[in-house]
Amino acid sequence: MKVLGIDPGSVSAAYAYLDVEDPFSHPEVGDVPVVNKMVDAASFSEMLARNRPDVAIIETVGAMPKQGVSSSFRFGVGCGLLRGVIQAWKIPLHEVSPSKWKKKFGLDSDGEKSRELALALYPGTEGLHLKKHHGRAEALLLALYHSETKT
Repeated sequence: MKVLGIDPGSVSAAYAYLDVEDPFSHPEVGDVPVVNKMVDAASFSEMLARNRPDVAIIETVGAMPKQGVSSSFRFGVGCGLLRGVIQAWKIPLHEVSPSKWKKKFGLDSDGEKSRELALALYPGTEGLHLKKHHGRAEALLLALYHSETKT
């Protein structure tokens, strides 16, 4: 089973593909394509067509305190585009709150801890070597969370 994990956003969304049936495969991680400071739905759809995940899991998100109205709206549109493309491909979509999946792995809001854990669990994975790749790591941990809990 191939699980797609998504750490959502409008310009900073990240994804991870985890093949839970092949212990020798390395996860694929990266950033969701963006055009004009927004999720590129067409490119994301092409990516799903190439990789054909069996299931997707996305982090439940909402507006952040002290975040401007415009940025909150852009963030919501970006999340909506991700969800819409996944559902257009008829990929079962699950969501989980950050507190729930992070609790399972003993994490908090520090993205660097998520990146370090992902590297420890999947040391051969390319695309996690910089601190700014914490979103990719969290997408990978979301996919792992789903594979272990089937939530």
